[in-house]
Amino acid sequence: MESRKNIKKVLVIGSGPIVIGQAAEFDYSGTQACESLREEGVEVVLVNSNPATIMTDREVADKVYIEPLTVEVIEKIIAKERPDALIAGMGGQTGLNLSIELYDSGILEKYGVDIIGTSIPSIKRGEDREEFRQLMEKIGEPIIESKTVETVEDAVAYAKHIGYPVVVRPAFTLGGTGGGICETEEELHTIAHAGIHLSRVGQVLIEKCITGWKEIEYEVIRDSKGTCICVCNMENIDPVGVHTGDSIVVAPTQTLTDVEHGMLRDAAFRIIEEVGIEGGCNVQFAVEPNSLQYAVIEINPRVSRSSALASKATGYPIARVAAKIALGLGLDEIENKVTGTPSMAFEPSIDYVVVKLPKWPFDKFFNADRNLGTKMMATGEVMAIGSTFEVALLKGLRSLEIGAFSLLHPRFRNMDIATLKENVKRPNDERLFYLAALLNTGYDISRLSRETGMDAYFLRIIKHIVNVEAELESMKKEDLNEDKLREMKQMGFSDEIIASRLNVSENFVRELRKLFGIHARYRKVDTQGGLADARVNYLYSVYEGEDESPVTKDKKRIIVIGSGPIRIGQGVEFDYASVHCVKTLRKEGYETIIINNNPETVSTDFDISDKLYFEPLTAEDTLNIIEKENPDGVILQFGGQTAIKLAGIFKEKGVPILGTDPTAIDRAEDREKFDAMLEELHLRRPKGIGVHGVEEGMEGAKSIGYPVLVRPSYVLGGQGMEICMNDDDLRYYLEESFAMEPKRTVLIDQYIEGMECEVDAISDGTDVYLPGVMEHLERAGVHSGDSISIYPSRNISPKMEEEILDATKKVALALDVIGMINIQYIIKDETLYMIEVNPRSSRTVPYLSKVTGTNITELATKVMLGKSLKSMGYSTGIGKLSKLTCVKIPVFSTEKLHRVEASLGPEMRSTGEVLGVGATEEEAMAKGFMAAGTDITKRMRNVLCTIRDRDKEEFLPIAKNLEAVGVRFLATKGTKSFLEENGIAAEEVRRIGEESPTMIDLIQEGEIDMVFNTPTKGNDSKRDGFLIRRNAIECDVELFTNLDKAKVYVETLQNNPLEDDVTIYELDDYSEEA
Repeated sequence: MESRKNIKKVLVIGSGPIVIGQAAEFDYSGTQACESLREEGVEVVLVNSNPATIMTDREVADKVYIEPLTVEVIEKIIAKERPDALIAGMGGQTGLNLSIELYDSGILEKYGVDIIGTSIPSIKRGEDREEFRQLMEKIGEPIIESKTVETVEDAVAYAKHIGYPVVVRPAFTLGGTGGGICETEEELHTIAHAGIHLSRVGQVLIEKCITGWKEIEYEVIRDSKGTCICVCNMENIDPVGVHTGDSIVVAPTQTLTDVEHGMLRDAAFRIIEEVGIEGGCNVQFAVEPNSLQYAVIEINPRVSRSSALASKATGYPIARVAAKIALGLGLDEIENKVTGTPSMAFEPSIDYVVVKLPKWPFDKFFNADRNLGTKMMATGEVMAIGSTFEVALLKGLRSLEIGAFSLLHPRFRNMDIATLKENVKRPNDERLFYLAALLNTGYDISRLSRETGMDAYFLRIIKHIVNVEAELESMKKEDLNEDKLREMKQMGFSDEIIASRLNVSENFVRELRKLFGIHARYRKVDTQGGLADARVNYLYSVYEGEDESPVTKDKKRIIVIGSGPIRIGQGVEFDYASVHCVKTLRKEGYETIIINNNPETVSTDFDISDKLYFEPLTAEDTLNIIEKENPDGVILQFGGQTAIKLAGIFKEKGVPILGTDPTAIDRAEDREKFDAMLEELHLRRPKGIGVHGVEEGMEGAKSIGYPVLVRPSYVLGGQGMEICMNDDDLRYYLEESFAMEPKRTVLIDQYIEGMECEVDAISDGTDVYLPGVMEHLERAGVHSGDSISIYPSRNISPKMEEEILDATKKVALALDVIGMINIQYIIKDETLYMIEVNPRSSRTVPYLSKVTGTNITELATKVMLGKSLKSMGYSTGIGKLSKLTCVKIPVFSTEKLHRVEASLGPEMRSTGEVLGVGATEEEAMAKGFMAAGTDITKRMRNVLCTIRDRDKEEFLPIAKNLEAVGVRFLATKGTKSFLEENGIAAEEVRRIGEESPTMIDLIQEGEIDMVFNTPTKGNDSKRDGFLIRRNAIECDVELFTNLDKAKVYVETLQNNPLEDDVTIYELDDYSEEA
């Protein structure tokens, strides 16, 4: 098979760190593309700054560069590797924008690099708002009235001409960043100003708002011969006006007529033909609900979030196919791996319904603005497959892990109709529950459809589910006969809802189900509507028909429980570990089975495991599969908190759990048991107590002494933690906390301001091996997931390293850990304190695996299978140091979530991370800052300082270093006089509420380059500091709220090791020993 132009080596640009609007779906498509290119004998060079994903692992590409995604760095890689071609559409918006810059700046031409796949002129035709508008006019496709503007004045003038409301869409940004719907001129001023600032080309599109139309997406593919196919069409349940990433999406479309489907499909083909797409493309339409009128909203000329969803929904691997099309193959020359047939030139047909539900981070950010609009706010998503829309919706709901198993939520049922109506009209993350509660009052469906813009079809289904639920409540358990129970299971109701509505235990319903012979059966996804014989085991549950998943006899099998949707605190790192675990099990000769519900990740790709069950990760759904498969073992260690939560019920049911016994988890998380264990082992930890009321807490704090760290007991990613300095702080926290949940326990700990460090270790019950010790830059008190992490550590003495090894070994053996354990320590005055123990895989595993060259997950998996560390060549000890330094820097998406605190603290806020690699710590740090998008170039800067009193002395040397670099200081009254007393000139700025221009005005007008602000009290949105921090991140101004990070940043500015030249390192360079 001849591939075009004789391409031997291709450069793939990844999408960088996970942020809101660009999550793991690009790691999934990028990983698939790399494998697809290598199948054709092409050498793949990969550059991506994200260490947390499997994409930057040795086995995915021939050369892997975890380097900053900038034009300068990529030019270095091109010069060194000399690829024949670059593929642009696999790294999300980041990869696309970089490819355009490399093309425009002449770098690709200079090194003779071709672009394969969709060409740059084609990409621009699709991405540039003005070019696209002209193109649509040329081929007669209707678009929404709009105009591209470059100033706020032009925006206001055009809005007057077309009338409000209008939508602002910046060009070349990600997840609708910087855009929004404006009802008034005042809102337009704010949003257009921000949008123009954030757009790569300083343009925004102002368009007429057509909220209330249906939003329909077509996922289409075209090859270079001009063959077009439609992989999947999807319908957003929310009408136009809510970003598709924040919308509940259903595939295939449910409410289009055949005429409408044919019309939109033809339109999508005309558009990709005219734009010149070669590969995958996503086309978004708005459809007027009561006529055949439609308009094109936009296209994404690349693999997108929707294509990951379409791939998983149909079983048609879009990225794999797009990569082969880029090499010049036609659709009819690409093998279908699912059925084993020789062509991909067909349109998948599906005989089931798929629903995608977004996972929002609002459970972590209590004060966030939860209204949804054209800017994406979800961190991840779940997908569910069912024989009907009802089944898929209910499965999806219980996959979200938000404590809701059904639509009638007790919290919403007691609200009056006026409140419900108000909340139904405004799209927000809980709209589904408001809808259900309102429909439950007998509200008219057609009226509700007019008021919300949602199709009456979906509202009728929600009403149907609500009716059945209401009927359940009026029943007694004696009324639950076989027919009734079967009907409810076929409709998608979980045992848990049936049990809670009848006031019986879930186990009662489960046993009754078995008695009646009502069992889950599993169907295959085969891309061809049940007509093809699929070789791949990609399965979903139903309660009718045949079972298509025979259990393999004579083969040892192991089930791995995945980690569910991506959220803050539990990201792609756990998927990374799950995939490595499965790969290791396959190498060891086991049949592997994975259960997961996240469509964005590599673990749910059709060919990673022998069997993939796409199901919710609840006790009922997982136990159904375990009972059917009867595995030799189940692995929970790699699925984060999601999998660990299942440990108790699995143990009770006698499920064979591989690795650490679940009781160890309880001993590590239960305060009293943990303290008792540490006392026996003679290990120190900060003093602490658990309290159940406000006054008890105030008394307890006296005995411990301030400052104290407070938090609720069971927790993931430091939810609801704060550091309190005095009685007022603590009383405020405790009153808020117990008001939210009176029954909770709040933990109060002595807060030790020392250096934090952490280890991931592997224990086989005899030996405990530590691949490396990671040092955190920020002092204790900043969540480990939000700290800058440095390996190898520079400030830990050999004596302390010995103590860390000894303490880790003692705890791992005392908890009987088999497999992985993660421990966090504080070192203060050469004394070691243990602060947290997690007997499972952790967030740092991928990063540590890469920088030490040890595949930690593989070792841990083999240990769980019964191998000893010694038999694999390891013994108790710490791994050898590598000669390069690696720095992991967190990346935040806080600017996309309104009213959320931006300062660093004990509560985790980062969504992703980047890696900086260098021969020295300074070089690694500078590259980390560069990869995280922090500006370290030499230039004049205006710096705003508002520093709380207790930090002023510590800020002084930082200020002196800044003065040496040459900055202009602006400060509030107190900070100004402090600086001037110490001989540093500063200008006073006006506080909020004084005459303008205040400091907020200066930030908004782009007069400030950097803000140093140490919070007096985080999380209180009424204070000045909160507003300063929010405005800084929303206006894209560098913000420092932590002095440790500020100090290192300023030192980097002073002596920037990258000023003259950047050195790049390949993955193999990392693990060379010092």
